[in-house]
Amino acid sequence: MTRRALLLAPALLAAALGGCAWFTPNLHAPRLSVLGVQVVRADFWQQQLKVRLRVSNPNDISLPIESLQYALSLNGHRVADGRSARRFTVPPHGTAEFNTEVTTNMAGALFTLFSQGSARAVTYRLRGKVELARGLLRELPFNERGQFVLK
Repeated sequence: MTRRALLLAPALLAAALGGCAWFTPNLHAPRLSVLGVQVVRADFWQQQLKVRLRVSNPNDISLPIESLQYALSLNGHRVADGRSARRFTVPPHGTAEFNTEVTTNMAGALFTLFSQGSARAVTYRLRGKVELARGLLRELPFNERGQFVLK
């Protein structure tokens, strides 16, 4: 290689990498919220829960979601880890809702939920990542907190 090529190589590499930013949209992580949790089956050793989730897209482009991985905590107790079972697309500035079923063996956490008496509001924390089906940016992390009414 000539001396000129060796001097230009770092500048060309920096320009090429900087140009990639033009092709990567400035995506914001979607907002996730728990709409409700229902106990499908329960015994002392294992519980099956149906979790209803809403995904809100704050972006100007649609989000083609390949999968959603999450950890769910209820009233401060980590209850379950889950993963969405199907692909879906959230329109720009739109929402999508879906159910997912998780199995847990956290009998103590469920006891805490059902021992609240008449107060049925449950606090949650939902952490994880959204995996996109296409694009240069393939993962968007999220960390949400909120409340829902136990059914």
